Amino acid sequence: MPVPRRRHGRSRQGKDRSQKQIKAVNTVPCETCGQQKLAHRVCQNCGEYKKTKVKKVETKS
Repeated sequence: MPVPRRRHGRSRQGKDRSQKQIKAVNTVPCETCGQQKLAHRVCQNCGEYKKTKVKKVETKS
């Protein structure tokens, strides 16, 4: 396994670590029910994607 020839300085180390942060998840409201969901995914609340029924969702009664 290769080993770096020289040590990276503190400035370069900080620049590298600044890109490794955890990003926030991009959520958007569903067009039909308004519940927050992941972008480009089927809504877990109503089971629709782009206003078409994709999967059957059971409701708790």
